[in-house]
Amino acid sequence: MKTKHFKFKLSTVIIFYVCLVVLVSLMITDLLISNTVSENIRIHQEEKARMISRSIATSTIIIEALKDEQKTKEIQEHTLEIQSATDMMFIVVMDMKGIRKSHPNPEQIGKHFVGGDEKKALNGEEYVSSSRGTLGESLRAFTPIYNVVGEQIGAVAVGISLESVEAALGKSHRSILTVTVLGLLVGIIGAVLLARYIKRILFGLEPFAIAKIFEERSTMLQSTHEGIIAVDHEQTITLVNQSARQIFQRAGLFQEPIGMKIHDYLSTTRLDQVLETGHSELDEEQIINGVSILVNRVPLVVNGEVVGAISTFRDKTDVKQMAEQLTGVKNYADALRAQSHEFMNRLHVILGMAQMKYYDELTDFIRTLVGHYNQELGNIAQHIKDPALAGFLMGKLSYAREENVEFIIEVNTVIPEPANPKSAHELITILGNLIDNAIEAMADSIDKTLEVVLNFSDEVLTMDVLDSGPGIPDEIQKRVFEKGYSTKGDNRGYGLYLVTKSIENLGGEMIVDSRSLLGTEIHIRIPYGVKEAKHD
Repeated sequence: MKTKHFKFKLSTVIIFYVCLVVLVSLMITDLLISNTVSENIRIHQEEKARMISRSIATSTIIIEALKDEQKTKEIQEHTLEIQSATDMMFIVVMDMKGIRKSHPNPEQIGKHFVGGDEKKALNGEEYVSSSRGTLGESLRAFTPIYNVVGEQIGAVAVGISLESVEAALGKSHRSILTVTVLGLLVGIIGAVLLARYIKRILFGLEPFAIAKIFEERSTMLQSTHEGIIAVDHEQTITLVNQSARQIFQRAGLFQEPIGMKIHDYLSTTRLDQVLETGHSELDEEQIINGVSILVNRVPLVVNGEVVGAISTFRDKTDVKQMAEQLTGVKNYADALRAQSHEFMNRLHVILGMAQMKYYDELTDFIRTLVGHYNQELGNIAQHIKDPALAGFLMGKLSYAREENVEFIIEVNTVIPEPANPKSAHELITILGNLIDNAIEAMADSIDKTLEVVLNFSDEVLTMDVLDSGPGIPDEIQKRVFEKGYSTKGDNRGYGLYLVTKSIENLGGEMIVDSRSLLGTEIHIRIPYGVKEAKHD
């Protein structure tokens, strides 16, 4: 059983990936900025503490007070003033033994400095460290204190609460996070707008629907019997289906057309004019290296703008063949109509004779009709087993009588149904065109006699068509079977051409014997496979 995959909407996919890209980008940016900002804040705080400690270490008040025990109070007052002004956690001045001379908590004055990180400062080194003291965890800047002669007399420690440092870092991070969230919201809004724009361009279709339509379009284009070629607004060929390629190859065009300019490939095209005018051209004839095609050309319009053009076309020979087939059906219908009309006339005769009580004459009339049926229609129905061919010949009998032509159909053997049903259609095409041509040729003849003789033997069907018409002049006998050649005017000359094509399709042969004023005889031999009889 095939698993059905869940298909996401285009807007969902775009929003997801845009948000993912924006989120990852902002997270990386946030990480980098946070680290940089954190480092900068820490350095700034260290530098601030160091500058304050240096300022105090060089203060005359502090230096003088360290030399005189009576002035310890001045150290406390001075440091508290600076501490308040600079918002430091503590400023501690100590002597060379590490005894505090100042402290935010006066009770800690006179006690030893707590933290254990003051020793290097008492040895003349300036540095910054982190440690826990009586006021908690802090960032400390130590600076040695020297007297006027360069002798170290103590050290100063300036502390900044690590909590305040972390608070500064948190504030900075919250600002960055706010910007990140705003960026994400902007990304989501942009993704939604982008998805709507793309979907509007795609006529509201989802990607999987577009893929399905594309596959359907491709299958439809390649399966149609019509040739299809499309160009863009720059007259470049963008699409050619299989039927079009076959027609082009028939015309001797074997190049790959996709990507070529339409005029470079088809010099007789009018697609460029359709692009310029935006007007369709329907049922136009075009010649491609001697191959005649019937063409429809239409512009491709999107949002009121011509963006390309499409041409559909078909070999005119195929169209003519279809027309001839339809004409054959029409003739068959006309023949049935004539036969029905003839039958109604005979019924009227019978009714009139019965009302007038001419019973003897009525008997002779009916006997004549029965004999006529047995001679013509009965003979056809008895010997020709294919219903389509038999019905066709019956119809032609009625048509010939309407044209005052004596039409004789002689069937000397039983003609079984063909193995291939298409063979019956080809036979109707052959006999239909030959019979119609013969009746038309005898229009001005005094003697109008047409005979068709059918024989079947050893899987070979022979058909002889003989008429008493004026015959075919010697100078045109070789040309009358050519496509489009006719002595009867324009748009003619396809009937006998179709006869030769049908004979070729059946693998048969034809001999024409025609003499001026002596009529025409056409002899045809065709291999004829027989349909196997069904046994119960």
